[in-house]
Amino acid sequence: MFKVTQRSMRPTSLHLLTFKVYAAPKKDSSPQNPVKVDELSLYSVPEGQSKCVEESRSQLEEDILQFQRYCETYTNLCQETYSQTKPKMQSLVQWRLDSYEYLQNAPLGFFPRLGVIGFAGLNGLFLARGSKIKKLVCPPGFTGLAASICYPQQAIVFAKVSGERLYDWGLRGYIPGNVKNSPGTK
Repeated sequence: MFKVTQRSMRPTSLHLLTFKVYAAPKKDSSPQNPVKVDELSLYSVPEGQSKCVEESRSQLEEDILQFQRYCETYTNLCQETYSQTKPKMQSLVQWRLDSYEYLQNAPLGFFPRLGVIGFAGLNGLFLARGSKIKKLVCPPGFTGLAASICYPQQAIVFAKVSGERLYDWGLRGYIPGNVKNSPGTK
Protein backbone atom coordinates (compact mmCIF):
# COMPACT_ATOMS: atom_id res chain seq x y z
CA MET A 1 0.00 0.00 0.00
CA PHE A 2 2.67 2.55 1.01
CA LYS A 3 6.28 2.45 0.04
CA VAL A 4 8.63 3.55 2.82
CA THR A 5 11.99 4.81 1.79
CA GLN A 6 14.87 5.91 3.92
CA ARG A 7 16.66 9.03 2.82
CA SER A 8 19.56 9.14 5.23
CA MET A 9 22.80 7.27 5.37
CA ARG A 10 24.44 6.65 8.72
CA PRO A 11 27.08 4.35 10.14
CA THR A 12 26.00 1.50 12.38
CA SER A 13 27.75 3.02 15.37
CA LEU A 14 25.31 5.93 15.28
CA HIS A 15 22.17 3.79 15.36
CA LEU A 16 20.61 5.91 18.18
CA LEU A 17 20.40 9.05 16.07
CA THR A 18 17.10 10.10 14.59
CA PHE A 19 16.49 10.20 10.88
CA LYS A 20 13.67 11.21 8.56
CA VAL A 21 11.41 8.65 6.90
CA TYR A 22 9.20 9.59 3.98
CA ALA A 23 6.17 7.52 2.99
CA ALA A 24 4.63 7.71 -0.46
CA PRO A 25 1.61 5.84 -1.78
CA LYS A 26 2.04 3.27 -4.51
CA LYS A 27 1.32 4.59 -7.93
CA ASP A 28 -1.13 1.82 -8.80
CA SER A 29 -3.22 1.85 -5.56
CA SER A 30 -6.42 3.81 -5.33
CA PRO A 31 -7.04 6.25 -2.48
CA GLN A 32 -10.70 5.17 -2.26
CA ASN A 33 -10.19 2.76 0.67
CA PRO A 34 -8.61 4.76 3.46
CA VAL A 35 -7.61 2.90 6.59
CA LYS A 36 -9.57 3.77 9.71
CA VAL A 37 -7.85 4.38 13.03
CA ASP A 38 -9.81 1.55 14.66
CA GLU A 39 -8.48 -0.93 12.08
CA LEU A 40 -4.85 -0.29 13.00
CA SER A 41 -3.51 -2.71 15.59
CA LEU A 42 -1.75 0.05 17.47
CA TYR A 43 -5.01 1.94 18.07
CA SER A 44 -7.34 -0.91 18.82
CA VAL A 45 -10.17 0.02 21.19
CA PRO A 46 -10.86 -2.53 23.92
CA GLU A 47 -14.23 -4.19 23.87
CA GLY A 48 -16.76 -3.23 26.54
CA GLN A 49 -16.58 -0.55 29.19
CA SER A 50 -13.49 -0.20 31.35
CA LYS A 51 -13.57 1.29 34.82
CA CYS A 52 -10.94 2.26 37.33
CA VAL A 53 -10.94 0.23 40.51
CA GLU A 54 -8.85 1.46 43.42
CA GLU A 55 -7.03 -1.16 45.35
CA SER A 56 -7.75 -1.27 49.03
CA ARG A 57 -5.01 0.15 51.22
CA SER A 58 -2.74 -2.20 53.08
CA GLN A 59 -2.31 -2.01 56.84
CA LEU A 60 1.08 -0.34 56.41
CA GLU A 61 -0.41 2.36 54.17
CA GLU A 62 -3.21 2.95 56.69
CA ASP A 63 -0.70 3.24 59.54
CA ILE A 64 1.44 5.72 57.60
CA LEU A 65 -1.63 7.81 56.71
CA GLN A 66 -2.75 7.84 60.34
CA PHE A 67 0.77 8.87 61.45
CA GLN A 68 0.79 11.70 58.90
CA ARG A 69 -2.54 13.01 60.19
CA TYR A 70 -1.27 12.76 63.77
CA CYS A 71 1.93 14.67 62.98
CA GLU A 72 0.17 17.32 60.87
CA THR A 73 -1.12 19.22 63.91
CA TYR A 74 2.35 19.33 65.44
CA THR A 75 4.04 20.41 62.22
CA ASN A 76 1.47 23.19 61.80
CA LEU A 77 2.11 24.27 65.39
CA CYS A 78 5.86 24.26 64.77
CA GLN A 79 5.44 26.31 61.59
CA GLU A 80 3.30 28.89 63.40
CA THR A 81 5.79 29.09 66.27
CA TYR A 82 8.67 29.48 63.83
CA SER A 83 6.88 32.23 61.90
CA GLN A 84 6.21 34.11 65.16
CA THR A 85 9.69 33.55 66.58
CA LYS A 86 11.71 34.31 63.44
CA PRO A 87 11.29 38.14 63.51
CA LYS A 88 12.12 38.26 67.22
CA MET A 89 15.25 36.17 66.71
CA GLN A 90 16.31 38.32 63.77
CA SER A 91 15.92 41.49 65.87
CA LEU A 92 17.90 39.83 68.70
CA VAL A 93 20.70 38.90 66.31
CA GLN A 94 20.71 42.45 64.92
CA TRP A 95 20.86 43.85 68.46
CA ARG A 96 23.82 41.60 69.26
CA LEU A 97 25.61 42.68 66.09
CA ASP A 98 24.97 46.34 66.91
CA SER A 99 26.19 45.82 70.48
CA TYR A 100 29.33 44.10 69.24
CA GLU A 101 29.96 46.95 66.81
CA TYR A 102 29.44 49.49 69.62
CA LEU A 103 31.85 47.66 71.91
CA GLN A 104 34.44 47.48 69.14
CA ASN A 105 34.21 51.25 68.64
CA ALA A 106 33.37 52.27 72.21
CA PRO A 107 33.66 55.94 73.16
CA LEU A 108 36.58 57.09 75.24
CA GLY A 109 36.10 56.24 78.92
CA PHE A 110 33.31 53.71 78.38
CA PHE A 111 35.07 50.66 79.81
CA PRO A 112 36.31 52.36 83.01
CA ARG A 113 32.77 53.61 83.67
CA LEU A 114 31.41 50.12 83.00
CA GLY A 115 33.92 48.74 85.50
CA VAL A 116 32.86 51.25 88.18
CA ILE A 117 29.17 50.43 87.65
CA GLY A 118 29.82 46.65 87.77
CA PHE A 119 31.99 47.00 90.88
CA ALA A 120 29.23 48.97 92.61
CA GLY A 121 26.74 46.22 91.77
CA LEU A 122 29.06 43.55 93.20
CA ASN A 123 29.51 45.62 96.37
CA GLY A 124 25.73 45.81 96.61
CA LEU A 125 25.55 42.02 96.43
CA PHE A 126 28.23 41.72 99.09
CA LEU A 127 26.51 44.14 101.46
CA ALA A 128 23.06 42.57 100.91
CA ARG A 129 23.85 39.36 102.79
CA GLY A 130 21.35 38.29 105.41
CA SER A 131 18.11 39.98 104.40
CA LYS A 132 15.82 39.47 101.40
CA ILE A 133 14.90 43.14 101.32
CA LYS A 134 18.58 44.09 101.21
CA LYS A 135 19.07 41.66 98.31
CA LEU A 136 16.29 43.42 96.40
CA VAL A 137 17.41 46.99 97.20
CA CYS A 138 21.20 47.14 97.53
CA PRO A 139 22.51 45.74 94.19
CA PRO A 140 20.20 47.79 91.94
CA GLY A 141 20.56 50.83 94.20
CA PHE A 142 24.36 50.78 94.16
CA THR A 143 24.39 50.09 90.43
CA GLY A 144 21.99 52.97 89.77
CA LEU A 145 24.02 55.30 92.00
CA ALA A 146 27.24 54.46 90.16
CA ALA A 147 25.53 54.84 86.77
CA SER A 148 24.13 58.24 87.74
CA ILE A 149 27.63 59.38 88.82
CA CYS A 150 29.17 58.17 85.54
CA TYR A 151 26.37 59.46 83.31
CA PRO A 152 24.79 62.50 85.02
CA GLN A 153 22.88 63.90 82.01
CA GLN A 154 21.15 60.60 81.26
CA ALA A 155 20.41 60.19 84.99
CA ILE A 156 18.59 63.54 85.08
CA VAL A 157 16.43 62.63 82.08
CA PHE A 158 15.71 59.20 83.57
CA ALA A 159 14.75 60.75 86.92
CA LYS A 160 12.36 63.23 85.29
CA VAL A 161 10.59 60.59 83.20
CA SER A 162 10.45 58.10 86.08
CA GLY A 163 9.17 60.76 88.47
CA GLU A 164 6.34 61.71 86.12
CA ARG A 165 5.36 58.09 85.65
CA LEU A 166 5.42 57.41 89.40
CA TYR A 167 3.31 60.52 90.02
CA ASP A 168 0.72 59.41 87.42
CA TRP A 169 0.72 55.90 88.85
CA GLY A 170 0.18 57.28 92.34
CA LEU A 171 -2.74 59.43 91.18
CA ARG A 172 -4.43 56.43 89.59
CA GLY A 173 -4.36 54.62 92.92
CA TYR A 174 -5.47 57.66 94.92
CA ILE A 175 -8.27 59.05 92.71
CA PRO A 176 -11.21 56.61 92.35
CA GLY A 177 -12.42 56.07 88.77
CA ASN A 178 -11.24 57.77 85.64
CA VAL A 179 -11.38 61.58 85.79
CA LYS A 180 -11.74 62.00 82.02
CA ASN A 181 -14.88 59.85 81.79
CA SER A 182 -16.75 61.33 84.75
CA PRO A 183 -20.11 62.99 83.86
CA GLY A 184 -19.24 66.44 85.32
CA THR A 185 -16.13 67.06 83.14
CA LYS A 186 -15.77 67.71 79.45
